[in-house]
Amino acid sequence: MLNYSQYKRETQHKINRLSAEFSVQHNKIAQWLFCTMSLMLLSPANAANLSVKITDKAGVALQNAVVYVEPVNKIITSIAPTTAVSIEQKGRKFLPLVTVAQAGSLITFPNRDTVRHHVYSFSPAKTFELKLYTGVPAAPVLFDKAGTAVLGCNIHDQMVAFVHIVDTPYFAKTDALGKVLLKDVPDGAYVLKAWHYALAEENKVVEKSVELASNQEAALTLELKPFLLPK
Repeated sequence: MLNYSQYKRETQHKINRLSAEFSVQHNKIAQWLFCTMSLMLLSPANAANLSVKITDKAGVALQNAVVYVEPVNKIITSIAPTTAVSIEQKGRKFLPLVTVAQAGSLITFPNRDTVRHHVYSFSPAKTFELKLYTGVPAAPVLFDKAGTAVLGCNIHDQMVAFVHIVDTPYFAKTDALGKVLLKDVPDGAYVLKAWHYALAEENKVVEKSVELASNQEAALTLELKPFLLPK
């Protein structure tokens, strides 16, 4: 038979256990509600998909063209970059050749070769150097300004790559058919833009106005200059 002190201790123990269990369940419910509300806020109520095809003057599909849309009113819902971006060195080449990322992105430059590389860019959009190294640099590089950065290696002159930074979360890169799909773009008036490393006018972005209210298609033609990539 329990005396009063033992009864009091066990009762308090049960109360503490039930309180802890309630707290755990309450936290789980709160987390679920937070995630649900966050998704509702981030998902536009009215959004469209924009399919775009990029060709040159001869009608040939262009791969590795950067395509993106910017709202006419210049107001973009604050969506921070969420995709990890990596440009590796392998076979004494940069892979991929063309990278597109949102301003504010951190980009890593892992060296998969058995030789050391010295990665650099002297472009106004981003100037940096990663001096002779192997493996993965200790810190990624912040690309915080829109524009194009041309990458090179101070040891291997044939290595070149392009990073195009955009001020919008709605972007992509064309495939071998010159096509790209911009998904879940909120309805509204936009400027559709396209860039390619071989444009006849360097750093020029080709533009076209579009009004999104439903899924639709668009096309842009780019004028290119003769351009041979180093081998």
